[in-house]
Amino acid sequence: MKLNNIRKEPARFIILTFLLIIIIGGILLSLPISSKSGKFTNPIDALFTANSATCVTGLVVVDTGTHYSFFGQIVILILIQIGGLSYMTIFTFLALLLGRKIPLLDRIILKESINFFSVGGIIKLARRILFIVLIFEGVGAVILASVFVKDYGILTGLFYGIFHSVSAFCNAGFDLLGNFSSFSAYRGNILLNITVILLIITGGIGFGVISEIIDFHKSKKLSLHTKLVLTVTAILIVSGTVLIFLFESNNLSTLKPLTIKEKILTSIFQAVTPRTAGFNTINIGYLNLSTLILLILFMFIGASPGGTGGGIKTSTFAIILMNIKNTIKGREGVTIYDRCVDSSTVKKSYLIFTASIFLIFLSTFLLSITEKFGLINILFEVTSAFGTVGLSTGITPYLSPFGKIIIMFTMFVGRVGILSILTSISVKKPQRTYLPEDKVMVG
Repeated sequence: MKLNNIRKEPARFIILTFLLIIIIGGILLSLPISSKSGKFTNPIDALFTANSATCVTGLVVVDTGTHYSFFGQIVILILIQIGGLSYMTIFTFLALLLGRKIPLLDRIILKESINFFSVGGIIKLARRILFIVLIFEGVGAVILASVFVKDYGILTGLFYGIFHSVSAFCNAGFDLLGNFSSFSAYRGNILLNITVILLIITGGIGFGVISEIIDFHKSKKLSLHTKLVLTVTAILIVSGTVLIFLFESNNLSTLKPLTIKEKILTSIFQAVTPRTAGFNTINIGYLNLSTLILLILFMFIGASPGGTGGGIKTSTFAIILMNIKNTIKGREGVTIYDRCVDSSTVKKSYLIFTASIFLIFLSTFLLSITEKFGLINILFEVTSAFGTVGLSTGITPYLSPFGKIIIMFTMFVGRVGILSILTSISVKKPQRTYLPEDKVMVG
């Protein structure tokens, strides 16, 4: 298939480009220059890391801080930025800097890659996205560097500030602090915790939502989409904080030994990160079963459309819940904030939900055959991969080669989007009309 023909199918073009970026990243990370030992990294492990970074997930089979050299860490940082920002946004920005006009086909691909409503205004939004990213990641890097410089010195502290700011805003969950510990050593540091939380939330709610919030002082109104995203996000954070606090308060391996300040801060942090950042300040493997199930639900829901996270998305979750509520009450359609959601969006929400459940079930089933871990650990790992989260109960480094491939595939589908995957493999046929209706018993 010629390149021009592929470009006419945005979903396929995005998928193939992501694959190419991952392969290039995997090759670079496998080279001796990328490891601190100066030796080649196992190709599957290198590809796994490149896949996880590009899909902004954070699941790792080798510790990023201790295994990879400065060069390798730079490669990972670039992959995270490309994956979080979308390569088309970067391409558009570079083209504009060079004075090039952006063809309609490229605008369509850009629209698909950042999950925007229409082609109109897409270039303006791309410019704004770059501005938003530079501001938030820049400010985040300065604040985090002020924390890390005290412990690691100026040069290392500055690099750590930049790396973790980008990783947090892009909801990637990669860290350089060693021993798969994430931010456990900083669970009581209010400045670091609040900065990371705000970066995660900002990156996860979607660039369109951020753009609307910026323009609110002019328009004095928010769209239905923005209201829905902000409402669901707030509900999930508050409810998650309360439930984690309650579930883990008496757990000697997690919250019980901490001060009340640390308990509250840790509960907030762990309520935010499952959607879909992957950082942690407590050992996930020691959480109670009830908390693990709660985090699985949060990872499945994920972030919001147009953001840097994965999952089925907050708006999809809300639409399905509202539709179920109205069905129970004998009402038709979905009404939110005195607005009716169009039927095609409702159908699309159910398609995403059903296909996502099927993918998670299939991946969990396959891993249960080849891996020696318990069902809850496997389900947690798979959901984390699908939601591009990066949290793990500790089984990732011990997966078999087949298990790593399954998780890589799940991460890839979670980042590219299950709708994009289905669209790319579907064969369009003329729709048949005027067929007689009939009834089927359900339930």
